[in-house]
Amino acid sequence: MPSLNEIRSTYLKYFEGQGHTIVPSSPLVPRNDPTLMFTNSGMVQFKNCFTGVEKRDYVRATTAQKCVRAGGKHNDLDNVGYTARHHTFFEMLGNFSFGDYFKETAINFAWELLTKEFDIPKDKLLVTVYHTDDEAADIWKKVTGFTDDRIIRIPTKDNFWQMGPTGPCGPCTEIFFDHGDHIPGGPPGSPDEDGDRFIEIWNNVFMQNEQFEDGSMTELDMQSIDTGMGLERIGALLQGHHDNYDTDLMRSLIEASANVTDGAPDGPGNVHHRVIADHLRSTSFLLADGVTPSNDGRGYVLRRIMRRAMRHAHLLGAKDPVMFKLVPALVRQMGEAYPELGQAQSLIEETLKLEETRFIQTLDRGLKLLDDELAGLPEDAPLPGAAAFKLYDTFGFPLDLTQDALREKGRTVETEGFDTAMAEQKAKARASWSGSGEAADSTIWFDIAETKGTTEFLGYDTEEAEGQVLALVVDGAQADGATGAVQIVVNQTPFYGESGGQVGDSGVIVTETGTATITDTKKVAGVFIHIGTVTAGEIKRGQGAKLTVDHARRSAIRANHSATHLLHEALRRALGSHVAQKGSLNAADRLRFDFSHNAALSPAQLRTVEREVNEFIRQNSVVETRIMTPDDARGLGAQALFGEKYGDEVRVVSMGELAGSNKGANGKTYSLELCGGTHVKRTGDIGALVVLGDSASSAGVRRLEALTGQEALDYLAAGASRADQAAAVIKAPVSELVERVKSLSDDRKKLENEVATLRRELAMSGGAQGGPEAQEVNGVKFFAQVLSGVSGKDLPALIDEHKSRLGSGAVLLIADADGKAAVAAGVTEDLKGTVSAVDLVKAAVVELGGKGGGGRPDLAQGGGKDIANADQAIAAAKSTLEG
Repeated sequence: MPSLNEIRSTYLKYFEGQGHTIVPSSPLVPRNDPTLMFTNSGMVQFKNCFTGVEKRDYVRATTAQKCVRAGGKHNDLDNVGYTARHHTFFEMLGNFSFGDYFKETAINFAWELLTKEFDIPKDKLLVTVYHTDDEAADIWKKVTGFTDDRIIRIPTKDNFWQMGPTGPCGPCTEIFFDHGDHIPGGPPGSPDEDGDRFIEIWNNVFMQNEQFEDGSMTELDMQSIDTGMGLERIGALLQGHHDNYDTDLMRSLIEASANVTDGAPDGPGNVHHRVIADHLRSTSFLLADGVTPSNDGRGYVLRRIMRRAMRHAHLLGAKDPVMFKLVPALVRQMGEAYPELGQAQSLIEETLKLEETRFIQTLDRGLKLLDDELAGLPEDAPLPGAAAFKLYDTFGFPLDLTQDALREKGRTVETEGFDTAMAEQKAKARASWSGSGEAADSTIWFDIAETKGTTEFLGYDTEEAEGQVLALVVDGAQADGATGAVQIVVNQTPFYGESGGQVGDSGVIVTETGTATITDTKKVAGVFIHIGTVTAGEIKRGQGAKLTVDHARRSAIRANHSATHLLHEALRRALGSHVAQKGSLNAADRLRFDFSHNAALSPAQLRTVEREVNEFIRQNSVVETRIMTPDDARGLGAQALFGEKYGDEVRVVSMGELAGSNKGANGKTYSLELCGGTHVKRTGDIGALVVLGDSASSAGVRRLEALTGQEALDYLAAGASRADQAAAVIKAPVSELVERVKSLSDDRKKLENEVATLRRELAMSGGAQGGPEAQEVNGVKFFAQVLSGVSGKDLPALIDEHKSRLGSGAVLLIADADGKAAVAAGVTEDLKGTVSAVDLVKAAVVELGGKGGGGRPDLAQGGGKDIANADQAIAAAKSTLEG
C-alpha cells in the first residue's frame, strides 16, 4: 500500500518523465493574487502563464500545491471532521500546459497514470465532459473504449471553468471512481449525485476560450491545460479507504492527537481528533508561510482555525496546551516534501503554545456563559445573536466557534441578531473613535469627508501643488479662519498622510493672507489632516493655497521606505519564506522593520542582509511604480501585506534586477510589492544602508533597525573617527585595535584584582605608619578605623578578618568614598546577645550625615554624606558600647 508521500512522489516523477518541470509549491499567501485570501488551487501561481503575461523557461509544469480553504468564498471549516473529504488544508496535485499539449495528450496522461502507474481498475472509473464538448467525448472513447453511458455529459458550470466574469475559460472533464453499490449515491448528473459512492479524483480544465463582457466568446491563441487531483482523495482510494482521514498521513496525526490527550483515536472523541489533525496542518503551514494570529485579515482566519482545534482538544479533556506537541509528528510526515515546515518548526511550536495558553484562560469562562445563556432558553430555541456577539466581543469567540459548540447540542445561532450587534458596535466605534495628538475629535473628520469629500493625494509625482482650503479645525471644532495651532484640510495635496509605516510629511502651506508651518500629516476616513501652526497672517477657509513639502525630509523618508522593501526581500532570502512584514517605521532619520521570525539574528546574518541590500543600492536600478486594478496586480504577481486597505486601484512598486540562477518567481525583479508609500526614483538614491541590530518586538516577531543615506554615512564616519582616536591613544594601527583593547582590558582586570588585594592587606596591616590599637570599652574589645582607598563592598570581608584577630569584640570601619562615607560594624559571635552591630552603625551614621543603616546583629552597614566627621562617628559608636 503506497503512502501519501510515495503517491505524491510517483505523480511528480511521472510528469517529470513526460517533459514537465517540477515546480515547488507556492506559498499559502498568494504572491500573484492579492484578491485571494489564501492559495486554494494549484493553478494560482500560474495565472500569468495562462494569460500570456508571464513567460517562463518551460511550457509544461507539475506541482504538489499546498492549499487552504477556510475563509471567504471557499470555506470548508464547518464540515471539517464531520465528513470524509472536507479539509481546511489539502494538497492539490497538478500538471499544466502553457500553450503546449492539449486535450488528447492530457487525457492520455491522466488515463495512463491512473490505470497503469496507480493500477486502478478501469471498470471502476467513469468520466464527465461538458455537454457540448464532443471533442473530449470522442477522445475518451478512443482512449478508454468506454460506452456513452460512462462518458456523462454535464450541461452545468460544474464542467465549465472561468477565471472570472471575463477572461480565459473552458470546458472541464472529470474522472470519478465508483466505490461500489454498498455506498449510497448516484453517478454525476443524477438526482443522487451528492452521495459518496462516486468520488471525483481528477479534474482537467481545457482553457480554450476567452469570455468578453458582452457574453461573446472566442478561441484563445494559446490553449492550455490546468489539472487538479486531490492527494488526500487519491490516497484514500489507493490505500483501500473511503475516508480521507483513514490515510496513513492523517491517521498518524490522529494517533498523535490521541497520545497527547490520552484518548482512543477511534473512541467517542474521534471527531475531535480529526478536527485537530486537519487544523494542525493548516495552522502549521500558515505559520510557516509567515501568517501570524491577529484580529483581522489572514491572521484572524488563522486564529479561528487554531481556536477551533484547541476547543476540540479541550473537549477531549486537555487542560494544558497540546497543539504544539503535535508539530514534530507533522514535520516527520510532511517535512521532506515541504522543508519550510522544518525551518519554521520552532516558530510554529512557540506560536501554538502561546496562543493555546491564552485561549485556555478564557475558554472555560466563555463556555460557562454559553451554558448560562442556553439554560434560560426553550430547548429548541436558537442562541440570540446578542449573546453570540457577547461571546465574540468579550471572550474572542468567533461566530463559527460558537456555532460549532452549539452543533453538538443540536442548537443554532440567530445570526441576524449577531450581525445587528456587530453593526451597532461599528457605529459606536465610529462615534467614539478618537485620533491621536491634535486630531482628538474623530467625528469631525467623518463629517468633513461626507460633506466636503476626501482628499486627493498628488505627492507621488510632485512635492508642490495648489489646492483649496476646504476646512480649518481649531480646538476640535471647524472654524472660518485660523491664526495659531490649526489642522487644515484641502481638496488635494502633495503631503503624504502617515500610513503603512511611513510617517507624515512636513512643509509649508501659503495662502493669500497667511502662512502655516506644517509639522505632521495624518489621514482619517480619506481626509488628509495637515497639522501645524499659522506663523504669519491668517489662513481662511475657502482660500486657494500653495502647498510645499519639506524636500530634504521627504527625500530621507522615501529613501528609508525604499530600503525597507529591499530589506524585506533580503531577510526572506536569508532566513526563509516564512519572513513577512509585521510592521514598519519609515522616518527621516531611521527605519524600523518588524518581521515574523522566532530567533535573534546572528552578526553574520545581519551582515549578509546588509551586504545584499547595499549590492542592490549600488546597482542603481530604476524603481518602477505602476497603477492598476487589483485584477491587473494579480496578473503581475506583486506581494501584498494582507490587512492593508487597497481600493479600486493599487500601486505596484518594483526595484532591483536579478540575473541568472537568482531569478525569482517574478522574473528578473528582486522586490515587487503593493505599496501606497513614496519611493526613490533609483535604488542608488538610497545612498547606503547600515543595519544597527535586531531585537524582539513580540512573540515570533523580530525588530530590525537601520540607517540610510547621510545618516548612515555619518554613523560610519563617527565610528571610524572613534576608532582612529582610540588607535592613537593606545599607539596601535586601527587594524590591531580589537586585539590591543582586549589585551589592555585583560591587563586592567588583573591589575584591579592585584590593587584590591593590596588595599585589603594594607588595611589589615594598619598602613605604612601603623594603625590604631583595639580599646577596651565597658569590658568589650573595640577596634575602630578610618580607611582610604577601600570601597564599601570590601568592608564586610575586612570586618570578618578583624573579628577573627580580636577573638572577642566589636569592630567599626569607615571608608572614605570620594568624600562620602561607607560604614560597617561587626560583633563576634559570643557578644551578639549583648552588643548589636546594627546599633553601632546607626550611631555612627547619624554623625556622618546619613540615616538608618541595618543588617544583622553580627554585621551591619550604612552610609553618610560627610567623611569629615569620622572621629565623631567612632566616638558615637564607642558611647553606644559604654551604654
